[in-house]
Amino acid sequence: MQLIDQRTKAIMEECKVRAKDAGLQFESDTLEYIVSNRDLLELSPKVMIPTLYDYWVNDVEVLKEIGKYKAFPHNPYETVINSRPAISFYNDNNPDWLNIMIFYHVLAHIDFFQHNRLFANTWNDDFVGQALADKRLIANLRSEHGRWVDYAIEFSRGINNLNGYFNELMRRSFPNDTTSPTMLDFYFGDFLQEMVKVSESEVYNEVARYNALVENDENVAENLFFSEVKSKYPEFQNKYNQFISKAETEVLPMDLIEFVRDNSPFLKREKNKWMKSVMSVVRNTAIYFEPQIRTKIINEGWASYWHDELFRKDERIKGHEIAYAKINAMVTSISRVGLNPYAIGLRLIQYVEELADKGKLTFDFQKIENIEQRESYDRQTSQGKAAIFNLRNNFSDFTLIKTFVSQEFVDKHSLFVTGKRYDEEREVYQYYVKSRKSEDYQNMLIESLYHPPLIYADTNKTTDERLYLVHKFEGKGLITDFIESTMLGIEYLWGAPVHLETSELVAKNEYGEDPEWEPRKVIYIMKNRRLSKKEL
Repeated sequence: MQLIDQRTKAIMEECKVRAKDAGLQFESDTLEYIVSNRDLLELSPKVMIPTLYDYWVNDVEVLKEIGKYKAFPHNPYETVINSRPAISFYNDNNPDWLNIMIFYHVLAHIDFFQHNRLFANTWNDDFVGQALADKRLIANLRSEHGRWVDYAIEFSRGINNLNGYFNELMRRSFPNDTTSPTMLDFYFGDFLQEMVKVSESEVYNEVARYNALVENDENVAENLFFSEVKSKYPEFQNKYNQFISKAETEVLPMDLIEFVRDNSPFLKREKNKWMKSVMSVVRNTAIYFEPQIRTKIINEGWASYWHDELFRKDERIKGHEIAYAKINAMVTSISRVGLNPYAIGLRLIQYVEELADKGKLTFDFQKIENIEQRESYDRQTSQGKAAIFNLRNNFSDFTLIKTFVSQEFVDKHSLFVTGKRYDEEREVYQYYVKSRKSEDYQNMLIESLYHPPLIYADTNKTTDERLYLVHKFEGKGLITDFIESTMLGIEYLWGAPVHLETSELVAKNEYGEDPEWEPRKVIYIMKNRRLSKKEL
């Protein structure tokens, strides 16, 4: 691994100038390394952070990837990490014209890292330096405690797999945010949909009523609106006051690894306190990469949009148009089976740009019901670029998909959800078009997103002699193959038996072709390194 040569660095610097002229914003200092495929195989298990702490699973992953590479040789184009300065890695046999395309792609990633709200707590971090400090800490602990350090890492990473750090990102991004939900937010969300449980059409009618009052006189609209609400629902004000009181006093729950680290009676003993440092290293590393997990589609779509936008306007493309078109198609083509984040992210960003340019991201357009008028609507606002920069700043994969995967978008790109069935006569599986509805396609995309289970400690049932965990059932059971090994690690770190309350899906009609499923509550108990289960 070595820095790129000065001639190639000059190409990168020219790309920076053009990217900034187009509107991208990023710190000028960057580091670019030339790496072999072998280097990439060894860096990949460490999430491309060369200074990340050593762990035996990384060595196993390297051996696995080497085996894959021997069977299926391939050349990764680039990898970029969110560090200060930003570091990127390039294959050692890329021609200059391909590097230009890749440089634009990388610069868009850096721009995204340094502006998206989810990355706010990483903007000023030197994570490569912090990782090196963590690596040295763990090396020192190994010299003192030997293989027990690896057990602590193993058990901490097992708990970490159960953690989603969205609450932690919110805490770090908005440390002083004490804003209470507005009365409008409460009314249209919790009150109507959760407490009164009205139909969707009634919610839309109420929204339309409020908007009509705003159009007439926005200064008095809210007072007039809620005077009628309180007349219809006398209990509304009291419910809102209770909601605000609870919201102001409610503390976000601790994630599981944090709870065990800070409350375990076993780890409070002087001889075991070193394990807390290991748990903190594992947790802090995971939190640093959490934003990247939650922005895979929009981040890759943003980078793909800008490498295409900038490279096609670059005169250095001359003579390589066909080669570029082939590579770009390989990267951004829509997968009919499975999901290509580059393709969906790119097309969603282009779709939002088109909507904004035509003025369709406005309330005036949303009020139009006539199909022909909606299709021909074009106010030529030239607001497309501003709209996608707003996406870059404020959206995650989930919010992008929920907001903009509409029926129009699905039809525009001929998207569909595939099904799979077994053909007994030919003894093969067949794929078929299961649905072309936007709701189904949207749900398919959301199902593909990162969504760890929500498991928390019940503080009312937890004591020094028992850790009581609760899994909030969200329609999917835990993967039972991993329950025993994970709970074994938690029992060790807590120093006492661990109870896990969860739900498992069981078939109502066992012999039906399409069985119905219902959740059944069970509890797993890990005691003295033995796992048992019983129904609740």
